[in-house]
Amino acid sequence: GPLLEALPGDLIISKIRAGQGSICVIGDEFDHVAVSPEYPVYMPDRERVHPGYLALVLRTPGFLAQLAGAASGNTTKRRIRPAFFESRRIPLPPLDEQRGIVAAHRAALSRAADLGREADDAEARAMEAFEAALGFGPPAPLPERPVFIASFKDLDRWSHEGILRRIAEGDTAHTSPYPIVRLRDVIADLENGWSPKCHDRPAEPDEWGVLKLGAVSFGVFNPEENKALPGRLEPRPNLVVNPGELLISRANITRLVGAVALVGETRSKLMLCDKIFRVVSREPTPVDTTFLAEVLRISDVRRQVEANVTGTSPTMKNISKPALMNLSFPLPPKSEQVVMARALTDARAHATALRKRAQKERAEAWAGFEAAVYATDDGAEAVT
Repeated sequence: GPLLEALPGDLIISKIRAGQGSICVIGDEFDHVAVSPEYPVYMPDRERVHPGYLALVLRTPGFLAQLAGAASGNTTKRRIRPAFFESRRIPLPPLDEQRGIVAAHRAALSRAADLGREADDAEARAMEAFEAALGFGPPAPLPERPVFIASFKDLDRWSHEGILRRIAEGDTAHTSPYPIVRLRDVIADLENGWSPKCHDRPAEPDEWGVLKLGAVSFGVFNPEENKALPGRLEPRPNLVVNPGELLISRANITRLVGAVALVGETRSKLMLCDKIFRVVSREPTPVDTTFLAEVLRISDVRRQVEANVTGTSPTMKNISKPALMNLSFPLPPKSEQVVMARALTDARAHATALRKRAQKERAEAWAGFEAAVYATDDGAEAVT
């Protein structure tokens, strides 16, 4: 079909998703953009409206509610008539005020971004220190001419995730002062759960539920990631997860296979699914649970995990129980494990606090924008 050109500063809306916020002003980093007729293009009058102001004011809840209320169609593709969009009215302060409002909003977002970067850096430094204490050095520097050559026979698996990264990084230098153990040496077993046909909704507080992969995929236990068990099925109390237990995913996309999460606060009646392993501890145990969670995230262990994934689907790889039990890592004395894990946990808590501050900055930036724009509507003008 025909394509239309849009230039930096132009406004684009989606006819079928404008009510959900599919509205944007093209940034200066794009020379030109091609769009279909489903995306009407408008050229704002820059003598009356600042593009950044327009991009924000058209995404305020009040304006989007006007569009959503007039949309027609089903729940996923509710069409907006361009003529209706063009007839809506927005507050339009003088251009200088618009610039000031946008500058204040962007400054707040910049502060939030700085806090986010500070959080990322804090976590990265803490993990580097953790790995260094275990005897793992950083990857060797890349050559000045980044050419990577490897024989196909030398690749233990071929995928866009992992192989090229491992070729680029090379082997991590390892001179650990501690003995190297296998996971099977420090735990009693790995047990997985049950995946019956469940409802497509989370369990209510008084219902039994089965965890989904998302409960552990991102390194923090999320009990909300579950599906309700149908009432006709008998629950299995032996599969209930409890605070303090360590969970490991056995399936997912490559970078999330082997994801580790320590169960903190959780609700009752949540059971393991068959795609999540639970670590069964030895008695007495030679490894601190928090240390084990952290050591299974280090770069060297992640390389071992990714080298052992199987499966032909790019979106669902697997790792076997024997492969996980065979993972190797250094094991300091237990008292040192506790100290090392606490330092990393404290750094993560600091990063979490920074991210909460960043989230607050973003919320306040939006609230400040709305307050500045809608403090008075005396200057409302049509969008056209």
